[in-house]
Amino acid sequence: MGNLVEIRWHGRGGQGAKTAALLFADAALNEGKNVQAFPEYGPERMGAPVQSFNRISDDPINIRCGIESPQVVVVLDPTLMNIVDVTAGLPEDGILLINTSEEPSEVRKDKSVSGRRIFTVNASLISKESIGRDIPNTPMLGALIKATGLINYERMLKDTKAKLEKKFKSKPEMIDGNIKAIQRAYEEVKSE
Repeated sequence: MGNLVEIRWHGRGGQGAKTAALLFADAALNEGKNVQAFPEYGPERMGAPVQSFNRISDDPINIRCGIESPQVVVVLDPTLMNIVDVTAGLPEDGILLINTSEEPSEVRKDKSVSGRRIFTVNASLISKESIGRDIPNTPMLGALIKATGLINYERMLKDTKAKLEKKFKSKPEMIDGNIKAIQRAYEEVKSE
């Protein structure tokens, strides 16, 4: 994938695409990587399509523009694939990671995806069972690490747990649920 890797997150307002991009960036930064994390804002509201982005590199990142040709695309809501071209700009050897109960081969056939390495994980089910709500962002973070190997998994878990402890001080069940969701998605992600 080269030294600079760009990631585009597709989700709907309220699914945590921005938070996932920030958690990923924090973990990468703590690993000594150079990173950027930013959302694309518009008239978003709960349920509206949203995008967030990451850049990660061992070298300084000197560009400050939108991401047009990501090497990795993460889709938090598979219904977006019916209204947004999530593969736009994704090269033939890019990675497409989707929150779905479908197998990668089914996605390839059903959505007519050519090329690209497809990974799937049922992050919605995992989040419902682990957290109690359909917020697929943290499970998708675990699946992203497994699919790409961009940062150290154990270190990312430690960093993410520390961030969650600050956010959910009085809710240890939310911390534990999110960490379990990340771990489970890391183990359950499938590829073809």
